[in-house]
Amino acid sequence: MTHSVLQHYWWFIISLLGAMLVFMMFVQGGQSLAMQLAKDEEEEKYVYNSLGRKWELGFTVLVMFGGALYAAFPLFYSVSFGGAYWVWYIILFSFVVQAVGYEYRTKPDNILGKKVYQGFLYFNGFIGTILLGVAVGTFFTGSNFSVNGITRELTWGVAKDGINLRGLEAAISFNHGALFNLIFGLMLLFLVRVTGALWVNNNITNEAVKEKAQKLAKINFFILLPFLLAMLIMLVTMKGYFVDPKTQVVSLVDGHYLNSLLAGGAYKLIILLIGAVTFVYGVFAGAFQGKRIGFWIANVGVLFVVLAIFMTAGYGNSAFYPSYADLQSSLTIQNASGSLVGLRTMFYVSFAIPFVLLEVGYTWYVMRKPINKEDVEDKHAY
Repeated sequence: MTHSVLQHYWWFIISLLGAMLVFMMFVQGGQSLAMQLAKDEEEEKYVYNSLGRKWELGFTVLVMFGGALYAAFPLFYSVSFGGAYWVWYIILFSFVVQAVGYEYRTKPDNILGKKVYQGFLYFNGFIGTILLGVAVGTFFTGSNFSVNGITRELTWGVAKDGINLRGLEAAISFNHGALFNLIFGLMLLFLVRVTGALWVNNNITNEAVKEKAQKLAKINFFILLPFLLAMLIMLVTMKGYFVDPKTQVVSLVDGHYLNSLLAGGAYKLIILLIGAVTFVYGVFAGAFQGKRIGFWIANVGVLFVVLAIFMTAGYGNSAFYPSYADLQSSLTIQNASGSLVGLRTMFYVSFAIPFVLLEVGYTWYVMRKPINKEDVEDKHAY
C-alpha cells in the first residue's frame, strides 16, 4: 500500500470514528435536557440512569477517535493541542467532570451535593458539545497558527488582527469564520439534544418522561433546522482552502467545498443527503409517532451526515486544518501524516478497532432493556 492510500485510509477511519462519536453524544444531549425532562427525584433517576449506562461507551469512542488522530496525523495533534490548547482543555475537562458527575451524583455523604454533580453534567452537555462543534468548524474556517516547514516550530496568533486566546478565538473573533464555528457548535448541540430526547423515548418506561421527551425532540428539531441550513449554506458558499495536488500549494478558492461535495460522482453529497433524509424520518418516527426505533433511524442518519462532513474536510484536495495566518502552514492529509512505515504499522493495528466496537456493541446489547422502576431503585443506580 502506498503512502497516499494509507493517508486516505486513515482519514476515512478518523471520519468514521468522528461520526460514531457524534452518534454517542446523545448522552450529552440528554444531559442538557435533564432539567426539562425530570420534574421530581423519581423522574431524575430514570433520566440519569438511562444516560449513565451509556456514557462510558461514548468515552471509549472518544479515546479511539483521539488515539487514531494522534497516531495517523501527529502534526495535527501537536499543532492543535500545542496551540489551541484552551479550547481542548475545556472540552477534555468537560468529559472528565462528566465521569465525576455520574459516579458521585447519588453517593451518600456527598459533601458537594447532588446538584453540583448534575451541574457537571450540564456543563459537559452544553459547553463541551458547543466547543467541540466550534473546534470541528475550524477544519473549514482555519486557525491562527504558523508552522516552520524545516524546524516544525509552532507560532500561534501571528495574524495582524488575531486574538491570541489559544483556540478560543475560534468562537469570539468574528474576523475569521467564528460565526460559522459558532453556528456549527450550536447545530451540534441541538442535533444531540434531538437524539438525546429520542433516546429517552426509546429507553425509559415512565410514560410521563417519554411524553416530555417526544415534545422536546420536536422543539429541538425545529430549532436545529435553521442552524443546520445556515451551516450548509455557509459551507458551500464560503472560500475554501484548496490544495494543488501537484505543487501542494494552498490557496483560497470560492465555492471549494461545494466543488468537493460534487467531485468524484458527488458521493460525499449523496452520503450527506441520505443521512439528512434518514435523520428527518427517524425524528418523525420517534417524536411524532412515539416509536422507539426512531432513535436508531435518526442516529444512523447522523452517522452519514457527520461522515460526509469529515470526508469533505479532508478529501477533495482540501486542507483539513487550515491556517488563515499563513496559508502554506495549513495541514493536509499529506503533510500532517505519519511516515509510510508508521502508517503501515498502524494499518495492522487498526484491525483491533472492530473488536473494540464489538465490545461496545455487546455491552450495549447486555443493557438493551428499557429502564424501569426496579432499575432506578437498585443500589448501584446512578
